[in-house]
Amino acid sequence: MSGTGTQAGGATVKERAGLALNNEFLRKAVKFTTERLRNGKQNAAAEHGNWDEWRERGRQIRLHTIAHLDYYLNLFADNARANGVHVHFAETAAEAVRISLDIAKHAEAKTVVKSKSMVTEELHLNHALEGIGVEAIETDLGEYIIQLAGETPSHIIIPAIHKNRYQIAELLSADAGETLAPDTQVLAGFVRRKLREKFLEADIGMTGCNFAIAETGSMVLFENEGNARMVSTVPKTQITLMGMERIIPSWSDLEVMATLLPRSATGQKLTVYMSGITGPRREEDADGPEDMHIIIVDNGRSLQLGDPEFQELLNCIRCGACLNACPVYRHIGGHAYGGTYSGPIGAVLTPALQKNVAEWDDIANASSLCGACYEACPVKIPLHEMLIYLRRRKLEAGRGDKLEALGMKGFAAVVSNAKRYGAAVKLGQLGQRLVVKGGGIRLKAGPLKGWNAYRVAPSLAKRSFRQQWKTMEEEIRHGLQEMDPAMKSRMERIVQERKAGKGGQGHHG
Repeated sequence: MSGTGTQAGGATVKERAGLALNNEFLRKAVKFTTERLRNGKQNAAAEHGNWDEWRERGRQIRLHTIAHLDYYLNLFADNARANGVHVHFAETAAEAVRISLDIAKHAEAKTVVKSKSMVTEELHLNHALEGIGVEAIETDLGEYIIQLAGETPSHIIIPAIHKNRYQIAELLSADAGETLAPDTQVLAGFVRRKLREKFLEADIGMTGCNFAIAETGSMVLFENEGNARMVSTVPKTQITLMGMERIIPSWSDLEVMATLLPRSATGQKLTVYMSGITGPRREEDADGPEDMHIIIVDNGRSLQLGDPEFQELLNCIRCGACLNACPVYRHIGGHAYGGTYSGPIGAVLTPALQKNVAEWDDIANASSLCGACYEACPVKIPLHEMLIYLRRRKLEAGRGDKLEALGMKGFAAVVSNAKRYGAAVKLGQLGQRLVVKGGGIRLKAGPLKGWNAYRVAPSLAKRSFRQQWKTMEEEIRHGLQEMDPAMKSRMERIVQERKAGKGGQGHHG
């Protein structure tokens, strides 16, 4: 992770977004893949038939679990320990890192193979392991590519979404010490051969956790490559890092999640590999770790408990559907968000985990508030509303933009009075003649500078709706004045009867 806050690398979200918008390849690559994933999700949901009912089932499971999180965490920990697992609770990132390093030192580890863990990215654990002389190797193909590039993931489930096969071939050729053809089979074949050696040599296998089953103390991994099974079975020691909210009560609840997550993430009916791990290797087992540790990480998650505006944030199942649906993410990619988590979920989760520190004030503005994230979310998290809550809290803390606040006060003063509003519209219609070209306002100065950098501001209509309505009223009034007195009397009687609730039946003349 190249920095810890919004100002990472000396840039704000807006500045990083500007760099992304000027990177034509990145925009095309991200748009192409997110559209494919979004279309796949929509097709899978339509084929499922009663998708919204299952979304509600998923939401209720998550709401119930988070509302009783202390109970299910303790139940899970008790059952996992009964299975022979060492369970650790880490309140902070520093504590989670310390526990991981202590385990590595005790195992005298030289190499760690990793799979399926955004939490380790959140903790910057690879750098910490390197600091004590332990080589950490990412074994998910996308993560391995990103690790070679010295970058962080750009997407929750597709870390290298912003790279093409030619860029990947260049990275892997440098790793191989020979030129590799930019062919997916050749590149994947090289990585497969190399990682097989790493699996056999590794002292520790480290994974994340998609879901933890409270009733049996088991943890479940979803994957498509099979590497997580190697990571969790070959090394003698296994460490699983899981966010404290990853709990679900039972295996029957997993059926719902196993239906929602792959369809939402990639459009698959089922993930290729779904591994349920219950404790270390037993005597009758052919493989598996001899020593197994689960580190349950808080790192700011408990701050959301009891908060009526943000507790539902903990319902997230990390499918990435909100990223694929978000028009902002599709244009700027993940790195512009500056944190471990990107897209709508990152824009809310990052400042929430950091207790809304001023360092992340601008990230909530990286949204159009269109609500596409909510429609895509398999457990109905209202992220668009949470982004508004974050903006409000920023203002309440006195960290809002002073010029913007002044502008909004002026706007409120104008639109709250009909005469002032009408005068402002007329003034705008006259004044815009100086800047309207080709049907739009293209001026790149003042408050329009940012907006018109990538689009054209629409001009005011020559006649507003209110002006047209007033003209229509005058024409009707004039028409009534010219109307035959008998007809006028009849029309007025019909209006009065309808106002009195008599319905005016039969008066169609």
